[in-house]
Amino acid sequence: MNSMYFTEEHELFRKSFKEFLQKEVVPHLDKWEETGEIERFIWKKFGEMGYFGLNQPEEYGGMGLDLFYTVIFLEELQKINSGGFAAAMWAHAYLAMTHVKTEGSEEIKKKYLTPSIDGEKIGCLCITEPFGGSDVAGMRSTAVKKGDKYVLNGSKTFITNGVYSDYLIVAAKTDPSKGSKGMSIFMVDRDTPGISSSKLNKLGWRASDTAEIAFDNVEIPADHLMGEENKGFSYIMQHFAMERLIMGINAHARAEYALDYALNYMSEREAFGKTIDKFQALRHKVADMASEVEMCREFNYSVTKRMEMGEYVVKEASMSKLLSTKIADQVIYDALQMLGGYGYMEDYPLARMFRDSRLGPIGGGTSEILREIIAKMIIDKKEYKPAAK
Repeated sequence: MNSMYFTEEHELFRKSFKEFLQKEVVPHLDKWEETGEIERFIWKKFGEMGYFGLNQPEEYGGMGLDLFYTVIFLEELQKINSGGFAAAMWAHAYLAMTHVKTEGSEEIKKKYLTPSIDGEKIGCLCITEPFGGSDVAGMRSTAVKKGDKYVLNGSKTFITNGVYSDYLIVAAKTDPSKGSKGMSIFMVDRDTPGISSSKLNKLGWRASDTAEIAFDNVEIPADHLMGEENKGFSYIMQHFAMERLIMGINAHARAEYALDYALNYMSEREAFGKTIDKFQALRHKVADMASEVEMCREFNYSVTKRMEMGEYVVKEASMSKLLSTKIADQVIYDALQMLGGYGYMEDYPLARMFRDSRLGPIGGGTSEILREIIAKMIIDKKEYKPAAK
């Protein structure tokens, strides 16, 4: 327990959430990894327990808790070894729902935020496009105003919960002549005519449904515009810090899990008459791995604390994701090696974790893009500011 960041209440929450996951989620994971579909009942159970409302306002059914509850939620989801299941949960609770909470009108919050907290409605966030990748400003999807509707055309890809969600938060250009300053965000119901989605076949994150989505003359009521017209880019940028920090925290947590697993294995596995944790080459490797994971974790906690205090930590969150995901990949790679032949077997957890972890430096902004953003802040003294309230 790190008493600088976590209180006794936090630790009680961690204990009960751990137990909940073991009892309600773990028995189903292999099936969901196999089918690529997470059954609806588990969303409802998460909702009933309040897990989707940790950082949501109480007037919509949330709990209004500090960000360290979110940290615990993220860490424990990584430690049941299904990156896909974890992603489906946090993409709903922190990508989709953050936009609903921040930009949704009163009507939208009542209609979508409360059922999202209850686990009755599942959301997804649609920003990335097949041609754009991390280049959000280069978005091609358009939403043209016609009377009391917007008509949406375009496509999105790599969308977590993109197949089975009930609503989509979609970014599109409302004034293409203005580039990134002409983008807006919309709430779109899944059953609106003209939406088609197909599931992508991924290397890892097998339990989650990641989609390519096409919008063909999809009519959206004008009051489903979220926030102000043409302010979408700044809303997206505002929430990127949170998404990056989430992915940084996920990374240190799965690296910790992999290291613990390897240590346990090493303490039991014998070679040449002694357990393999007595061999210096492996001991020193473990010393390096543990040091790096610890550095990431402490940094991530301190960035979370600053975010909690209202600082705009886009630089630090970008650094968190860049380094933590890189270190997690290396630690998991080395932990798998410690298991020898068993590391390569699907019956042991590290094969899946190895594949799931590889998404870290890719999804939510590639490491290459993050380096460029960090370089702009450090070398060019560029300042990113949150959207004006």
